[in-house]
Amino acid sequence: MIYCDYQATTPLAPEAREAMLRWLDGPEGGGFGNPHSPHRMGRQADAAVEVARERVAALFPAGGQVIFTSGATEAINLAMRGSAEAGDNRPVAVSAIEHAAVLDTAHSLGCPVAVLPVDHTGLVDSSVALPDEARLVAVMQVNNEIGTIQPCAQLAQRARQTGALFLCDAVQAAGKMDLPQADLIAVSAHKLHGPKGIGALWIRDGVELHAVQTGGGQEGGLRSGTLSPALCAGFGMAAKLAVERRAEDAAQIDALWHRARDLFAGWTLNGSETQRWHGNLNIRREGLDVARLMSDVRQVAFSAGSACASGSGRPSHVLQALSLKESEAKQSIRLGFGRYTTMTELEQAANMINDAAAQQG
Repeated sequence: MIYCDYQATTPLAPEAREAMLRWLDGPEGGGFGNPHSPHRMGRQADAAVEVARERVAALFPAGGQVIFTSGATEAINLAMRGSAEAGDNRPVAVSAIEHAAVLDTAHSLGCPVAVLPVDHTGLVDSSVALPDEARLVAVMQVNNEIGTIQPCAQLAQRARQTGALFLCDAVQAAGKMDLPQADLIAVSAHKLHGPKGIGALWIRDGVELHAVQTGGGQEGGLRSGTLSPALCAGFGMAAKLAVERRAEDAAQIDALWHRARDLFAGWTLNGSETQRWHGNLNIRREGLDVARLMSDVRQVAFSAGSACASGSGRPSHVLQALSLKESEAKQSIRLGFGRYTTMTELEQAANMINDAAAQQG
């Protein structure tokens, strides 16, 4: 199968897998220690966790701490819930195209929620009105469905000027570009060639959160639960590779993007042509039956929308926020490519998709 769904998850880097193996060893290898235990095995595991933390921290701006979580969804929940004081009913502001982890959490907080609109290209206006006395503004850096890159640096500055914290979902951006000078940043390992089941919340120095789950008080008291040295090590190695290979990866993805635009010349691009990550190609074709297309092209892994919404039967809220008609949203597909995608694979995938689409008339 040709894999073209990098926004859903990325292939595990071989180097990350290798880094994990020691910490999956049984009694003979001695790599199974609890990193919170005081004996030698525990201290060795803890040392591996801290090496990983330093490597993950290199993804972020200077001046903050990294808290390991089970993924970006938990990191976002910790940021949004942990930054609220008891009885705080000040509004939060979120963009209209946020991931469900942000949107659903915002609407569960019990405070007013201001939804910041996007234009027809999928971009938030950096001068958009923010609600008075907002306590938190959340805007993702790179959208997971259409790849648009938001003006997070300007929005973070404006939020800070109004006294609000700025939360950035940087899941699709981490390791690919500079992250903004935000107050809180959420990332996930499996979107940058690390393992599933681990993510991180970066907290700017001076920002105080309270724990949202009780337990043993790990991760500075903010995130209780035993850490997996194997997952941390895999995440750390993936982050190290992302930093080291950033220019090389970007050059390959740019080449794939330009070729893909030629291969799908008859399709309409969803989202900004210029302000976007080139590893995300969200396109539509008039009259396309996407369900039939996916059934006919089973040799290619691609998406009809975000992986989190697949199978719901609902049109994408992201595409609808661009003022697309429901029919246009349902005629859209998303292809994602990256480090391990070859030009030959992309061309073969495009040929199969184009041929199957043409047979629909």
